[in-house]
Amino acid sequence: MSTDCKSAPARGTISNFKILTSNFYLLFPYLCPLMTEQAKQYRPLQKMFMEVPGRYDLLNRMLTWRFDENWRMAAVKKILKDEPDRILDLCTGTADLLLRIAKKAKNDTDLTGLDYSRLMLEIARQKAERKKFEKINFIHGDAADMPFPDNHFDAIGIAFAFRNLTYKNPDQQKFLKEIHRVTKTGGKFVIIETSRPKNKLMKALFNSYMKIAVGKIGGKMSGHKAAYRYLANSARNFYTANEVCDLLKGAGFKTVTYRHFVGGVAALHVAVK
Repeated sequence: MSTDCKSAPARGTISNFKILTSNFYLLFPYLCPLMTEQAKQYRPLQKMFMEVPGRYDLLNRMLTWRFDENWRMAAVKKILKDEPDRILDLCTGTADLLLRIAKKAKNDTDLTGLDYSRLMLEIARQKAERKKFEKINFIHGDAADMPFPDNHFDAIGIAFAFRNLTYKNPDQQKFLKEIHRVTKTGGKFVIIETSRPKNKLMKALFNSYMKIAVGKIGGKMSGHKAAYRYLANSARNFYTANEVCDLLKGAGFKTVTYRHFVGGVAALHVAVK
């Protein structure tokens, strides 16, 4: 059940907290390197995503304990509602979201994945081939200047990469305006991303996990310490769900709703143009 952007109560905090503390399921955000030259000079993620560590997907699964998979499926359901004909997975990375969409979408759906990293896209193509999804169109491109006409996509999804486009990014407005431009009138932009819990104890646990497990352990295991420090820091300081609503409405989307997961450590936003 979605919440209007005027209020942001975290749903199911007590029961979700039990899940969190008993299983240690916390979010490790996925970020994509779709950025302009100006942003590159202080984005430590760029080098990591261009190199594509061999353990990239494995490390992500280890740090999330696969809990993010349920959230991705929630995004897939929103994306596929109303049976869109043309779908874009923005910052597709290794196509974790897009392959889930492909599995559930109708056969004639036009599916596109766009990312800045050619090597990440090659991994995505290989995964699609293994799963026999041959009709997916993978495009190397910049999220601030996408090679699509106005009003092109019925639905756009982005999984754990919206933060990298908007958190302390000087090109934030370029990204938002471009996403709005290629979305059809009446179409939707679906975001699954980390959020900031309101509950003090939940927030403390989330921040500690990000700092220690993601920032330090993830950095050491991946060999990209600066990137994982940035990842952890941006997750702890990212916008609230309502602030994300304001960003989307400011970009021109007419209505925005959201729902929280696990006491507010993640949020699913649906913006309609």
